[in-house]
Amino acid sequence: MPLAVFVLGLSVFALGTSEFMITGLLPGMAADLQVSIPDAGLLISAFAVGMVVGAPLLAIGTLRLPRRRTLLALLGVFAVTHVVGALAGSYALLFATRVIAALACAGFWAVALATTIALVPVDRRGRAMAVLVGGLTVANIAGVPAGTFLGQHAGWRTAFWAVAVVTLVAVAGVALLVPETTGEAVSVRGELRLYRRGRVWLALGVIALCQAMIFAAFSYLAPLLTETDGLAEGWVPGVLALFGVGALIGISAGGRLADRRPFATLYGCLALALAALLVLALTTDALVAVGAVMVFGVAAFGANPALNLRAFQAAGDAPTLVGASTTSAFNVGNTAGPWLGGVAIDAGFGFPSVAWTGIALGVATLAALTVAAAVQRSDDRELVAV
Repeated sequence: MPLAVFVLGLSVFALGTSEFMITGLLPGMAADLQVSIPDAGLLISAFAVGMVVGAPLLAIGTLRLPRRRTLLALLGVFAVTHVVGALAGSYALLFATRVIAALACAGFWAVALATTIALVPVDRRGRAMAVLVGGLTVANIAGVPAGTFLGQHAGWRTAFWAVAVVTLVAVAGVALLVPETTGEAVSVRGELRLYRRGRVWLALGVIALCQAMIFAAFSYLAPLLTETDGLAEGWVPGVLALFGVGALIGISAGGRLADRRPFATLYGCLALALAALLVLALTTDALVAVGAVMVFGVAAFGANPALNLRAFQAAGDAPTLVGASTTSAFNVGNTAGPWLGGVAIDAGFGFPSVAWTGIALGVATLAALTVAAAVQRSDDRELVAV
């Protein structure tokens, strides 16, 4: 595996820490900014909305630009937004910085995915994407718990300062170790033909639904564990670290399985996720809930390489825009999940309702995946007939 892929994964660690650490910081941020927990949860949705909009626009806008310099510029913007966010005195300003940070993050993901795909042979793409997404796994193991710990003991603003520093370290790594490439031979019109393919839309729909299932519950894990299951607040960083350990197991296994059997990998991960969500919905025992969170991490990240690989297989000759499109699809789910979870809480159903919301979305994901599998089988039969 090229060293540059690992460096890009390291950069994703900084991005992922910022995106996911809000989950553990929600109670403190809500109190400091004088908003409700569901309103604070919308900061997660704000980030996701920025990525949904930014990914395709920045992917098209940077198609012909030198990739390393583009990655460096986007990381620089990401660092600045966290400095401003740490200094923000109002919810509105912080909300705005999350959207701008997300635009930079979206652009980085689009370019990094295209770069990763270009650096490895076809039969290693699943593993390469597992390494890239592995940055998110490490963020959940180390970055998110560390950010939560900092937030609980030194204030949530300290966590934002820490992300800014880690992002600058990522800038140095990309500058030194990622080779300069360009997308000058890429046709914008050719890439846009991607959206004429029904298989692509099915692949993106499965991604969005699966991610909504995950984030409907994950976004509110801290209050669910403390208010419903009686877990002491000080244990929340450790539980998030366990989610990250599960994610590491999932991403490692999922990357290898996705190259051989992407649909089987997705079905297995969805079944495991639904089982974990059912436990979280029904239990009031903290120890049982903690075990379910770890299993949920295995399932959530085990599916990721297969979700990405299916989209790239469906896209064919549009690697840059499909990378942006998958980023948007993931973040459609990241937007819808916290919002739907917040709606359930506001409706008075309590924090366990976020797990039931995730279960409903998981069933919808299974239905969409079954349709996608049927289309794939039909296309394969047509190719054999020809």
